[in-house]
Amino acid sequence: MTAIRAMERHLMTGDPPPAPAERFDDVFDAHFAEIHRYAAKRLGPDAASDVAAQTFLEAFRQRRRYDPARGSVRTWLYGIATKVVGRHQRAETRALRARARLGPGRDAEGHADRTDERVSAEGLRGELAGAIAALPRGQRDVLLLVALADLSHEEVAAALGISYGTVGSRLSRARTKLRKALGGTNPMLTLEEQHG
Repeated sequence: MTAIRAMERHLMTGDPPPAPAERFDDVFDAHFAEIHRYAAKRLGPDAASDVAAQTFLEAFRQRRRYDPARGSVRTWLYGIATKVVGRHQRAETRALRARARLGPGRDAEGHADRTDERVSAEGLRGELAGAIAALPRGQRDVLLLVALADLSHEEVAAALGISYGTVGSRLSRARTKLRKALGGTNPMLTLEEQHG
């Protein structure tokens, strides 16, 4: 029985929980690549390994504070990763502003690559990158957790420790600001046009 299944069984039946170190190994194996991809999309590939490693180091140190009633382990990790990214916020903002100065990319890539890059910081160009960089941190975090990590509103709320309503209002404000910065156009259409 895997440690994750043992933990689920413990939560459902009251059986003894698996040893914390055993559980953490499985958590690391199950989620490291996903957290690394999220960090790469937010800050680029150079910082992704450091952010992912720092996320898991902090998660290991805080493992006894994890509360399954507040959300899944995945959601908890995204919350930690977002805080670590926040410490790298200056680098993220500089990278987004640099991409804004570069203008639209014209790479001849495959469809899968274009689709993956469509919502990543690496693929952001021009006005959209500048508009995202200009968002307040709370709005940017919510927007990018939805766009890059594909988290639901409930998961974003749990990850950031904010209410469901706050997620909705921050996301709405971020989208409104992006549309205004892009002259009233839909940011996703702009991304698709850039890569289409």
